[in-house]
Amino acid sequence: MFTGSFVALITPMFDSGEIDYPSLKHLVEFHIENGSHGIVAVGTTGESATLPFSEHIEVVRKTVEYAQGKIPVIAGSGANSTEEAIFLSTQMAETGIQGFLSVVPYYNKPQQKGMVAHFKAVADATDLPVLLYNVPSRTVADMLPETVAELASHPKIVGLKDATGDISRLKETQALVPEGFVLLSGDDSTGCEFLENGGHGVISVTANIAPKQMSEMCNAAKNKDIALAKKIDKQIEGLHTALFIEPNPVLPKWALFKMGKTNSAFLRLPMVESELESQKHIEDVMRSSGVLS
Repeated sequence: MFTGSFVALITPMFDSGEIDYPSLKHLVEFHIENGSHGIVAVGTTGESATLPFSEHIEVVRKTVEYAQGKIPVIAGSGANSTEEAIFLSTQMAETGIQGFLSVVPYYNKPQQKGMVAHFKAVADATDLPVLLYNVPSRTVADMLPETVAELASHPKIVGLKDATGDISRLKETQALVPEGFVLLSGDDSTGCEFLENGGHGVISVTANIAPKQMSEMCNAAKNKDIALAKKIDKQIEGLHTALFIEPNPVLPKWALFKMGKTNSAFLRLPMVESELESQKHIEDVMRSSGVLS
């Protein structure tokens, strides 16, 4: 279920700061039409850090509604408080989602044993499957392969989003986890290499802008056509870098606004609109990548 290209979807907003549900519906339809294999709603790219629980849950509920069962939806439910992560998970469990993406608790810097206790408690809270999410560039704490392997024995912990960008880390994890444990790249720049080395898919920021190319790259890798996967990745590799010259999701939101997919590039404070120089750069890269005429 959790293989292929899953988009780490932005949460569109009006200039007033309110959630732009018409644009959200349009984006979900855009991903269905362009072959994305799934949606991650209200993760880091969806500005989970600045959405109160009520909005977080409603955006997930609406995303499922707009998907109409045509594409699986995973909900971001991470928090640096285990109690809050459990609350979010239980509140969203009946929305129609297919599972959760749960990030390593940030700021607290938990020990490896603390991570194990945290994720087991989150997994025990509902009947839905859980994908772990390791992104030490944001959380500071780094979940080690041995910890992932210990958690993989839990029947509801089914996979990992690895955003380290380190292919040697993938290989370490592969050697420790059971067959069938899903390994997804959370780093677009190394996503194709991750697939080439046995990864099962991506949870991608670039897929916001280039969903067709990302899904086709994953399909090619699944079919063992690595040459085609690399060719597709080469066409959009500029996006992998350009979208991150300012903190995510600043430029993905600007890019989608320029593509006419949303009504605004608004971000909630403390994030602010991208610099003019960054906007010009991403537009140039979008044109060279073929996603903007």
